[in-house]
Amino acid sequence: MPQVLVVDYGVGNLLSLKFALEKTGLKAKISPPTQKLKDADAIALPGVGNFTAAAKALEPVKEVLVDAVTSGTPILGICLGLQLYFEASEEGPGEGIALFKGKDIRLKGKVKVPHMGWNTLEKVKESELFDDITDGAYVYFVHSLFPVPQDKEIVCTQTEYGLTFTSAVASKNIYGTQFHPEKSGDVGLQILKNFARAVAR
Repeated sequence: MPQVLVVDYGVGNLLSLKFALEKTGLKAKISPPTQKLKDADAIALPGVGNFTAAAKALEPVKEVLVDAVTSGTPILGICLGLQLYFEASEEGPGEGIALFKGKDIRLKGKVKVPHMGWNTLEKVKESELFDDITDGAYVYFVHSLFPVPQDKEIVCTQTEYGLTFTSAVASKNIYGTQFHPEKSGDVGLQILKNFARAVAR
């Protein structure tokens, strides 16, 4: 049975993600960011936290993490975990792991920030991560920033909240959601099952 390393880099929501991943049939282990990342069957970057602090915590293993992903290890970034895929953030100084070019920016408009609660997904590109997920499905968000990828081809869903923002990306073995699948009921569980299928391949 494949094992996912849920990386503990000082953010919250670790246990709920671990339990949700285990419901898909994967083994899930919470681990600090260490050299063991290179041996993982899959990696999950959870997140409710601060970009600068998280980027600093991952800095010692950044090269190992990028090498693992580049060599084909599936990775799922959630909320802050997704934002760390990019180069920089308006939240504060620090460098992301830069799997993609782009920057995280703050939500704007006449809306309450942080964006907390249920909202819909508009599918803009097919991805195995969203197999059996209907267009307009509701998922749960808690965030104040969102990524703006330079390469729009990686965007697979977007969401409307004061503006239209990227709510999920996928490229080869790299998957990321701005929402929290582990808090998104049956829809979120199906998304995690789809990730588990990708891991098992």
